[in-house]
Amino acid sequence: MNQIDIPIRMDAFPSESHEAEVIANVVASRVQINRLLGLEKYMEALERTIGALQRLRDFPAHDNEEFKALLVALLFDIAEIHFMLKDYKRSEKELDVLFKVLDPLVSKNPDRFGRLHILAMELSTRIIRSRKKTLEMLALQQIHVNELNEKVNSGIVKATERLVDSLCNAGKLLAASGDYREAMKFYSEAIRISKKRAGRVNKKEIKMSIEMAEIMIRVKSMRPRAERLLNAILAHAISLKETELQQEIETLKEMIKLQENMKGSWLSVFKWK
Repeated sequence: MNQIDIPIRMDAFPSESHEAEVIANVVASRVQINRLLGLEKYMEALERTIGALQRLRDFPAHDNEEFKALLVALLFDIAEIHFMLKDYKRSEKELDVLFKVLDPLVSKNPDRFGRLHILAMELSTRIIRSRKKTLEMLALQQIHVNELNEKVNSGIVKATERLVDSLCNAGKLLAASGDYREAMKFYSEAIRISKKRAGRVNKKEIKMSIEMAEIMIRVKSMRPRAERLLNAILAHAISLKETELQQEIETLKEMIKLQENMKGSWLSVFKWK
């Protein structure tokens, strides 16, 4: 994924002013976000983007064009990140907000913002196509799950691992379609079967649990449960010396903390006209 380039005119603010400090801080955050995107560390990039949006709300004049230009840049970032995470429902919601901010800017200054409207429309088309493809794949995956269930129930042991993978794939597709709670049911079943088969918690169960927790934190009421799950599997990741998985767990825990510290949705801090 490539960040949208929206040059911000820093000379529009007095040097060393509060406005300049806020804008410079957020611009610097976008540089860090871009680095994380290049490394495909999307959850860390998401955490930084939400933090940048929170910092931007400290800017005193929400009608300022440079403020709105930077807000548009961050809205592109967060919508694209959720798209890369295959959370199309969330990406679509953020795109709706993006259009609310962008449309008046295009009318007022088409030379500067006109191309961004085209890019937003392209993202909208990608989301629609991806959601349609997801639903088509989900129907096929659910048939596959049913077939493997029948094989496992009839005593074909080798089908168990394939069933676990198939349940996870169905969970991913359900989450991508926006059905988070149903996705968690599939992941729960996959983890239960896998742990029963292995007799202990191994790397695969940790990875599945992380994926499940990532879906859980999309639902506000499920975040406390997600945090408990992450704390439980962190001990296993440490004992297995899985440092990359430990980092993923810590990132999700920080994401929960960030979301819980927000007063309402990060979207609610901005006023649209």
